[in-house]
Amino acid sequence: MRYRGAIILLTLMIASCVTGPPVQEMSDARQAIAAAEESNAATLAPDELNEARRLLEQAETQLRARYYTLAQTTAIQARSRAVEALQASQAVSQE
Repeated sequence: MRYRGAIILLTLMIASCVTGPPVQEMSDARQAIAAAEESNAATLAPDELNEARRLLEQAETQLRARYYTLAQTTAIQARSRAVEALQASQAVSQE
């Protein structure tokens, strides 16, 4: 009986560690994409920008499915690609 109680307690502890929606990461990705778009990345770094948009859409799908950890990781990747698009577009425009 004690063993069963320990299993239930452990299960509840693990369940409480589940993360909530990655609100900040989603917002960061959206803002980075917007900044890249403002720097004309659609013309100057379209591959990076399109990849960032695709990853954000994927994160949004994961968020709706409540795969919060996966959505967080994908949103971080989207932000990273958007930053790359921004940097690439700035480098091209400075040439």
